Amino acid sequence: MAALVAASEEVWSERDASPSAIDAALRRMLAERHSEDPDFVPARVCNLVAIVDRDWRGEVENRLEKVGRFHPSRTIVCAIEKGRKEIDAVVSLGMSGEHKQGEVAVGAERVELTIGDEHLKRLETIVDPLIVPDLVTIVWSPHGHDEAIDALVRLAGVVLIDTVTAPDPAAAVDRAAWLTERAYVVDLAWLRSLPWRERLASTFDPPQWRPELKEITAVTVRHHPESVVSATLFVCWLATRLGWKPAPMEEEDGGLVARCRAPGRKVKLRVEPDDSMPVPGLAGLALETSSGMKLSLFRGEGGLQAKRKTPGGKEFSWTVLGASRGEAGILGEGIRQALLRDPTYGPALTAACEMLAS
Repeated sequence: MAALVAASEEVWSERDASPSAIDAALRRMLAERHSEDPDFVPARVCNLVAIVDRDWRGEVENRLEKVGRFHPSRTIVCAIEKGRKEIDAVVSLGMSGEHKQGEVAVGAERVELTIGDEHLKRLETIVDPLIVPDLVTIVWSPHGHDEAIDALVRLAGVVLIDTVTAPDPAAAVDRAAWLTERAYVVDLAWLRSLPWRERLASTFDPPQWRPELKEITAVTVRHHPESVVSATLFVCWLATRLGWKPAPMEEEDGGLVARCRAPGRKVKLRVEPDDSMPVPGLAGLALETSSGMKLSLFRGEGGLQAKRKTPGGKEFSWTVLGASRGEAGILGEGIRQALLRDPTYGPALTAACEMLAS
């Protein structure tokens, strides 16, 4: 029986460190680990650069621990401390668990930098030597710091954002559109509606229901009070896929309403907050067609609770299992999506900019 090799972690740290010294430490640690354990190979899928407030670094680290198998190969955390002049660094190299001798052991690298706000404008020169070349580089700044994203957008292949965290939905989608001209954008607000888009599309898979797509007259989406952008992107996805002309949204009875033009009819799109929704994202949706069909999907125990009323008045209900990945898994899904390409986000985002414009 092959012997087990225990998991271990090597750590290097230095105060007032230079990017070149950090890079040299990484290279040395990788060489030493491979000489000690020939089965060791570093993961080589993607880099993740996370720019965070130092006081909230622990919260971000907890989120990173939950990404599971979508964990980046090399993570570079830039923790910002106001007024700091020097760069402190901690580098760790380790494996997720023990392995049998002779089996490949995949390791992950982590670089933690404590920097000052004055470093943000030249952040590219600090980060560039530390990323693994020829891999997708994802930049994520969950606490704002747009200047850091701007400094790294040329270096990054992917920018990870969450437009639900912005206080102004219109400004958030405009900012996202600006970023899409410079990098590939993965928006967590968009990903929160992915299970809903998949399930809604699947309800129209049977041939007898497909003609109803051309007869939709009203769509209502309920959302977490802070997830206006998620709901708007969802209805904009429908509009762009079905050929509806976007129209400005206006406040109406506590929600936002747009009346879009479609061939031969108008479609009323409404997004409204649901105060009972515990996490960011969508709470439910309902749509109607000119033929009299009604369809609804709402959160419930065990999945989405679906109901359909046919033009003839018959009603059907069922549960859509596994309809949500949960808020805990949204970051991992974002990293996974960074390695893919979604052609539907761009058109939906453009429509959202038009609909949310003041």
